[in-house]
Amino acid sequence: MSTLRVDTIENSSGGSAINVPGAAKAWVNFNGTGTVAIRASLNVSSITDNGTGNYTVNFTSAIADANYSALATSGDNTIASTSESTQITNLSSTSVQIITATDGTGGSTYTLVDSGLVCVAVFR
Repeated sequence: MSTLRVDTIENSSGGSAINVPGAAKAWVNFNGTGTVAIRASLNVSSITDNGTGNYTVNFTSAIADANYSALATSGDNTIASTSESTQITNLSSTSVQIITATDGTGGSTYTLVDSGLVCVAVFR
């Protein structure tokens, strides 16, 4: 058996967006508190902070269309006694919007909250 080891696979025009079935087209791990900061990513150029608990993940290379699957999770050790909810909205070929909220009362009312750990993965 042969082993192929590479650090980067690029398309013929030099961009990093290629079609590998089953592989993530984009992913990001970022800190959503204070000044939003990307810890690590693939095909993500930036995060836009739209306000408390509201972020837009911007892609470096556009996805083929908005018919992709986006998965997101968030959490923050400082609010361990509450339940945090993550919502994906506004899918486009160039970005996806993420909303993070917390159930601070143990009931059904959620409040938007910045999250210390937000992870997003996009598959197409």
